Amino acid sequence: MSKALNLGTRSSPLAMAQAYLVRDALCAAHGWSHDAIRIVDVTASGDRIQDRPLADFGGKALWTKELDQWLFEGSIDFAVHSMKDVETIRPPELTIAAMMPRADVRDRLVGAASISAMPKGARVGTSSPRRTAQLKRLRPDLNIVLLRGNVGTRLAKIERGEADATLLAAAGLDRLGMAETGVAIGIDTLLPAPSQAAVGIECRTDDDRVRALLATINDPTTFACVSTERSWLKALGADCHSSVAALAVPEGDKMRLTAEILMPDGSASVRDNILLDASDNGTAEALARTMLGQASPAMRALFHA
Repeated sequence: MSKALNLGTRSSPLAMAQAYLVRDALCAAHGWSHDAIRIVDVTASGDRIQDRPLADFGGKALWTKELDQWLFEGSIDFAVHSMKDVETIRPPELTIAAMMPRADVRDRLVGAASISAMPKGARVGTSSPRRTAQLKRLRPDLNIVLLRGNVGTRLAKIERGEADATLLAAAGLDRLGMAETGVAIGIDTLLPAPSQAAVGIECRTDDDRVRALLATINDPTTFACVSTERSWLKALGADCHSSVAALAVPEGDKMRLTAEILMPDGSASVRDNILLDASDNGTAEALARTMLGQASPAMRALFHA
């Protein structure tokens, strides 16, 4: 390649690991050396502010806005994202062109052998509304304390005793070479966040050359499943305060979408599933409306559908 492509990423250790994953896949697919792709990193706004929940000062946009601006300016050719951090409504000038094969979708509990084994009143650190609601549903006695930062920061806070335990995404731990850290919690107990464990690659919509290059490393199954989850989430009218979970998995030549909405304190929830064709966004959206119809007025009021 005569000119290196610029890959934009957040500068956190996990984001960098995901950027290297994408770089290596592209180089392998096209027979390039690593210097064909230049990694350009930025400290995202979401990484700079650690003392408040994201939902209180801008939400998911704080993970993407610097990279979005670089794409608009042409400073980078494509950006690598954790898909669960990407807003469901994106600028039309930008396109998710590819997704890497999905990793382990489960959460891992760090600091305790199981959710049931934690002592009464244990402090569990998280900033996730989903994890908070799911934990409170299972263990109303638990004390949820704010715990933000990258994986290493959160683990260090547990070591220092700022909380007794925390939940982390298994995929992130695995990508950081920490596969032995924590105890995996089954999806029947903790259904994951929509798009969890998926790495997406975004570029300018009108950049046909880059879109074609990225298409060679796209995993169609991951793309279809994650797109379905995002369609459900968009139809729900969820925001960064919403306690929601969803997972689509292949089932024969179709996929099974399982989804859940919860009250913030875990006192009530609606869980449902549906079998649908791959990327059948209309059916995924219909499931969201059905679930809102099953919810109490108080729960429906938390969404903006």
